Amino acid sequence: MDLLEIKNLHANVGEKQILKGLDLNIKKGEVHVIMGPNGAGKSTLANIIFNNPQYKVTAGEINFEGESIKNLKTDEIAKKGIFISFQTPEEVPGISVTNFLKAAKNARNNEPIKIFAFKKELEENMKKLNMNTSYSTRDLNVGFSGGEKKKNEILQMLTLNPKLAILDETDSGLDVDAIKTVSKGISIFKNENNAVLIITHGTKILQEINVDYVHILVDGKIIKTGDSLLADKIEKEGYEQFRN
Repeated sequence: MDLLEIKNLHANVGEKQILKGLDLNIKKGEVHVIMGPNGAGKSTLANIIFNNPQYKVTAGEINFEGESIKNLKTDEIAKKGIFISFQTPEEVPGISVTNFLKAAKNARNNEPIKIFAFKKELEENMKKLNMNTSYSTRDLNVGFSGGEKKKNEILQMLTLNPKLAILDETDSGLDVDAIKTVSKGISIFKNENNAVLIITHGTKILQEINVDYVHILVDGKIIKTGDSLLADKIEKEGYEQFRN
């Protein structure tokens, strides 16, 4: 059974149609990458999966572990085991990184977490990502650099340990060292019981990750699927070959 199954998905932002019959199947143990030009619908797909109210499904199905999630609320989708990292992480004054993650993990587990074990796990994950552990006491993303915010997103992914992680342009605006750290975090997270969907413009984030499938999204549809070599081809030749 597919972990995520998307069939003939059509979606609008306001009155404008963005997705025009998108199909995608992801199984446990797989890493999928979606690439495409600006305006193709990449971020729209991420928002639709998480049922952002600004986006509207007009046709098609979104199933997770065999159940429809199309009409679930965002927090209910997260509890199912889906995590999403957006391009621009929000700053949340007054809530520390530790307290945010503790609350999120409590909500996911539906039971109180063991504080000592949680703090130890959080500290270990921060060290894996070369993050100063003092950041755990700071307000969530407040005063963080772009790279620190993206590392914090990966920290959340490692700590919450979802079944499916969707990373929407997580590499956007990062320098080479930060991209390597993010890639390392994805590799640490990835195992046979979960899956990753990476939405990206470039290939640098993919260099240290074993990618199973690369999908090219143009004008609201996936028009070509291949392996990691397809991403390399796009990096060299661009998307012009796929335009009508």
